[in-house]
Amino acid sequence: MRVKTAAKINLTLDVTGKLPNGYHTIESVFQTVGLYDEISVELIEKGIDLSCEIPKQFAASDPIPCDERNIAYKAAKLFFEENDMECGCRIHIKKEIPSQAGMGGGSTDAAAVLYCLGKLTGKKVSKPEKLGADVPFFLTGGTAYVEGIGEKITQIADYSGEILVIAKGEGGVSTAQAYGKIDSLIAPKHPETQKLVKTIESSPSTAFSYFGNIFEQAVELAEVDEIKAIMLKNGSLSAVMTGSGSAVFGLFNSEQQAEICSTKLRNNGYFSCVCETVPESFIILEE
Repeated sequence: MRVKTAAKINLTLDVTGKLPNGYHTIESVFQTVGLYDEISVELIEKGIDLSCEIPKQFAASDPIPCDERNIAYKAAKLFFEENDMECGCRIHIKKEIPSQAGMGGGSTDAAAVLYCLGKLTGKKVSKPEKLGADVPFFLTGGTAYVEGIGEKITQIADYSGEILVIAKGEGGVSTAQAYGKIDSLIAPKHPETQKLVKTIESSPSTAFSYFGNIFEQAVELAEVDEIKAIMLKNGSLSAVMTGSGSAVFGLFNSEQQAEICSTKLRNNGYFSCVCETVPESFIILEE
């Protein structure tokens, strides 16, 4: 089975507390976007065989492990162990989603492996959050209000079809380091996530005024500031970092404006693409 599996952005992201186990609680609006990895899964007699195609642009700045450390490999292992199955699988990942970008590139790959194995065997995994907090969201995708450590997911009004530019520099952000910096913020400004949820439902054309990410106050990357400045100078209604960084998304009224901005970003040496918000994670290419 072969599928395309979507990246996500955080229209808002706030940190609301810290649990005794060290995990942070969040409040966020997650949104799948039309930037995809491609995943192929084939059942074999035994073992897990993983191969990857990674663009040079990504491999240079952040090596992606293509072995048992990869979350897609871990997803297959969990699936077979939990379902007490003797067989194995061959997985091939074609990366298009930048890593260390705050876009869930690893989590969406893991979700795609669980989805494909589920379709191929008729079985499923009971707790996909064991693999990572974002994995359960990617099993459905769309627009969702997310709480807890990311495991409490409530679908909200559809926000698909919005035009975006997504851009990223070479710098990556370690999630652990980013959360550490959040803990040391004094009187941070919190994004208004509840207002965003209501506005997406009642007046989606003005929802961008509530986009926000607390991590922008903790993560100091010159590339993020420059990308935001270029977007805002070139017609973006809003420009916000996603996740704990380091990708930035800008919302545009027209595809023409978005393409002009994306070209300028690429000319400045950044990864950049134009895409739309999408209503689900997976596109089935081959069954």
